[in-house]
Amino acid sequence: MTQKIAILGGGYSSEWEISRKSAEVVYQHLDREKYEPYLVMVRKDEWYVLDGDQKKVLDLNYFGFLKNGKKIRFDIAFNAIHGDPGENGKLQGYMESKGIFHTSCSQSVSALTFNKWQCNTVLQKLGFTCAKSILLDENDKVNPKHIVSELGLPLFVKPNNAGSSFGVSKVKKITELETAIKTAFSEGSDIIMESFMDGTEVGCGVFRYKGEVTALTPTEIRSENEFFDYEAKYQGKAQEITPAEISKKMIQLIKNISTSVYQKIHARGIIRVDFIIVNDIPHIIEINSIPGLTAESIVPQQVRYDGIKLSTFFGMLLEEASH
Repeated sequence: MTQKIAILGGGYSSEWEISRKSAEVVYQHLDREKYEPYLVMVRKDEWYVLDGDQKKVLDLNYFGFLKNGKKIRFDIAFNAIHGDPGENGKLQGYMESKGIFHTSCSQSVSALTFNKWQCNTVLQKLGFTCAKSILLDENDKVNPKHIVSELGLPLFVKPNNAGSSFGVSKVKKITELETAIKTAFSEGSDIIMESFMDGTEVGCGVFRYKGEVTALTPTEIRSENEFFDYEAKYQGKAQEITPAEISKKMIQLIKNISTSVYQKIHARGIIRVDFIIVNDIPHIIEINSIPGLTAESIVPQQVRYDGIKLSTFFGMLLEEASH
């Protein structure tokens, strides 16, 4: 008997469209001999199932919908929602309260990784190297001279709880700081200011299958823009090179660190760990607990390079989720 799979996309944030595309890629590739997949789109005012050309209300009481007068209950949720509520622990909390299998990290781990400041603080306590940064909430008084003296120029200003580079600015002059801070606050109530590191940027996908944690081959990111922003990520303004053009020793080090991070924070599903390598030292930038799965995204590139079909890979994630 095929398992009924809810592939969740959309969400409440600026990443709605990217999440929709990620969900559609999963939907297209799932093996129909094993799974009966449905796209479930999430908005603040409605959660609905796409059943052919019909749009049906998702009943959150039993996590399913009515089809020809019969209740259809989903067996597993494949979470492809970037941002709120799929990446910050809210969706996971609901799933766990209902006993629903899902492909993402637990509620607590999702909440941790979504908060960049808290996550980097924990990672540093665990012995990992991260970029130097300052946290600012909307009630704090801004002291540009202090920020620049601590972090230097250029520096990055980014929302603490957002992805896909929404609200991120690279600040080259102290006079640009105020505008960058306003831009970041448009995406959330607290922001991070982070020192600029001049090095090689790489990302590494990690997942668990049958108890074994595996790091995928790292990808090097070379942006045509000032940094790896939305345009670079999703509109072709970057070179994404798999495998990364770094030494074999460094590739193995990146994979080892990524695997260690996965294990130490008790991650689940597929995550991506992003680094900048400076003077042969990998610095963790952030952890993405719901990495992009669009045709342009890094993880699918790595999966294909490592000789795994996307249909097989997505099936592995679903199989692991049900255990």
